[in-house]
Amino acid sequence: MKPVQISNLCIGSGGPLALIAGPCVIESEALVMETAQAIKAVAERVNIPFIFKASYAKKNRLSITSFSGPGIEEGLRILERVRNEVDVPVLTDVHSPSEAIEAASVVDVLQIPAFLCRQTDLALAAGRTGKPVNVKKGPFVSPEDMGPIARKIESPGNAQILLTERGTTFGYHDLVVDMRSIVVMRQLGYPVVFDATHSVQRPGGGGSSSGGNPEFIFPLARAAVAVGVDAVFIETHPCPSEALCDAASMLPLGRLEELLRELRRLGKQDRGKK
Repeated sequence: MKPVQISNLCIGSGGPLALIAGPCVIESEALVMETAQAIKAVAERVNIPFIFKASYAKKNRLSITSFSGPGIEEGLRILERVRNEVDVPVLTDVHSPSEAIEAASVVDVLQIPAFLCRQTDLALAAGRTGKPVNVKKGPFVSPEDMGPIARKIESPGNAQILLTERGTTFGYHDLVVDMRSIVVMRQLGYPVVFDATHSVQRPGGGGSSSGGNPEFIFPLARAAVAVGVDAVFIETHPCPSEALCDAASMLPLGRLEELLRELRRLGKQDRGKK
């Protein structure tokens, strides 16, 4: 296992379960700051390492009318404020080689979105930045295929790689989580993250947007931690029904602490700690 060092926390190699969390997209500076501060307070109470996540742009929306974020310049300004004022590491999506270079000057972790996971130029550019890279397994990709993808990122000399499971296409408008994927990807030698909220999406199931089954967030997250993931990824929002993106699959912020306490107990048991 190649542990990944992000700021002052380490993911992998038997370390504590880590949390990557935040809203799907930057809706406003005020909401991002409020959410980041609230998640940090919960993470400190539960004693779980925390990386804040939010996207400055969502570029794989189904409809032209879907909200896509403030863009890279304004988004990175807001994420830099979170990093400095909330004092937490920050992660965001990148969609092109030029974005990877620009975002790397601000954030602690670059994320390659699931639908771009096989884009070689993007993988190489992210690897060349030297920043940790979280690459999401596309819903059309097998867990074994993540090995060659990770080696693209690693080829410039960057072994700081996380692999994220977020469900596999199971017919139209549905995903299924194969927990064997977690085992297979960990055997590739990289820490594995479980995305508990994208995994419950119903892609395109909302007509012009994605639907979701958020009632499965808790059981799937528990199962993934029991299988042995190194981190959980949770998109959360103070009021998901009012969210401008992924409203049908985000976890209400008010339920985050309940979930994390359950996962931390399971994580301790999995690692043989009392």
